[in-house]
Amino acid sequence: MITPLEIENKIFSRQMRKGYNTDEVDDFLDDLTKDYETLYKENIESKQTISKLEEDMKHYKSIETTLQSTLVMAQSTAEEVKNVAKQQAEQIINDAQINARKAVDNLETEITLKTRQLEDIKKQFDIYKAKMESLLISQLELLKDIKDD
Repeated sequence: MITPLEIENKIFSRQMRKGYNTDEVDDFLDDLTKDYETLYKENIESKQTISKLEEDMKHYKSIETTLQSTLVMAQSTAEEVKNVAKQQAEQIINDAQINARKAVDNLETEITLKTRQLEDIKKQFDIYKAKMESLLISQLELLKDIKDD
């Protein structure tokens, strides 16, 4: 690509006959140089802007990729936490059921034991009552014997 400086420094050979007016050619080249220099600078600025925008786009795509992977990781972590919580809840329920069964078994054993103790006490009471009746009857008999004598 021709630079504005090359246009400005371009020298044409002069011909004696039927040549162009050098002042007009110089004025035209000056105008052309100014316009070309403006376009040349705009082109460089545009390329720089495009380059910067491409870098920004890469940066934002990188951020987007990071955000997407973070979101996927967060979703998987949330799912994992949910599964762990579900397992813990199931374990707590199982432990509670086991403890409840043990408590019920212990109570049933205690009830059985207390029932046997009650039956033993009732038997002992019946035996005591029978002995007392027997003693009272024998005491009454003694009193009757003493009264008769």
